[in-house]
Amino acid sequence: MWYAVGVAIRNLLFDWGVKRSVSPSVPTVGIGNLRMGGTGKTPHTEYLIRLLAGRRVALLSRGYGRETKGFVLADEHSTDTQIGDEPLMMARKFPHLTVAVCEDRVEGIERLSQLAPNPDVVLLDDVYQHRSIKPSLNILLTEYGDPYFNDHILPFGNLRESRRGRNRSDAVIVTKCPHSLDDDEQRQIRSKLKINSKQKLFFSHIVYGAPISLYGDAPYAECDEVVLVTGIANPAPLVIYMEKKFKVHHIRFADHHSFTSADYRRIKDVFNTVESLHKCVITTEKDAARLLNDGARELLGSLPLFYIPIEIEIQNKSDFEKVIIDVAGQG
Repeated sequence: MWYAVGVAIRNLLFDWGVKRSVSPSVPTVGIGNLRMGGTGKTPHTEYLIRLLAGRRVALLSRGYGRETKGFVLADEHSTDTQIGDEPLMMARKFPHLTVAVCEDRVEGIERLSQLAPNPDVVLLDDVYQHRSIKPSLNILLTEYGDPYFNDHILPFGNLRESRRGRNRSDAVIVTKCPHSLDDDEQRQIRSKLKINSKQKLFFSHIVYGAPISLYGDAPYAECDEVVLVTGIANPAPLVIYMEKKFKVHHIRFADHHSFTSADYRRIKDVFNTVESLHKCVITTEKDAARLLNDGARELLGSLPLFYIPIEIEIQNKSDFEKVIIDVAGQG
């Protein structure tokens, strides 16, 4: 209860102007949610990075799980303990992307603006509750199977703040939808989300790619049994997808889990108990970023170890991309 009261008072102070929100001079797109994790921020951020290819794009994140403090700019030597697993994955996947972490987003924007050349647009990861900064465009994600209108603020539910926080968004994306939603269901969702006339509403779904070798030394051969290793907030959609294709032995870790030698041995032990001759280990792309180290490779390098890349598709794609380009085009 006291958490809810504290969050409500903090939001009121920002709403009344007692606490100041900074609007950066560089175009910014914020991506966040009302609930704790698992709504699909990472693949939606990747979508924006690809969409804005050709511009100088920077990604600014807090760097959850890192052991450093302050502003850190990613380079080819960065590790997950320095910048966090998700920023590390982005830096490796998009070599021309400027990736930085800073718990103070205002300072982070200022430091990025001092780079030469400075970015044309900055993507702000998981920034919805960081009200000291006001993005040019604020995108709120909510999951189709667990929307915010069915949830409550902590500790009674999983929301970081009241459902009224939705009003700060410029666009709402309902993520992890079935591959098609009819117009009637879309209208029902719009009504329950309480989308106002100034907000845009979009729907997206996940597209899983073919497995890719984690260490780049083995092509994927069709398996019938899989040891699935996940350390993400909500692995359920991936598990459902995998169980349609394989017999699955799921090893689940907490979100942003830091893998240890004991974890590697556990994975290897489970793999060795699988009797099928056509077996492999599959993990998520985010987890793969934390398994690219000498310790993991020493213990797991002999296994057929792959990760599943994911992308998202937006049903009303052209309308969404216009909204993004209009904001990025201001720079």
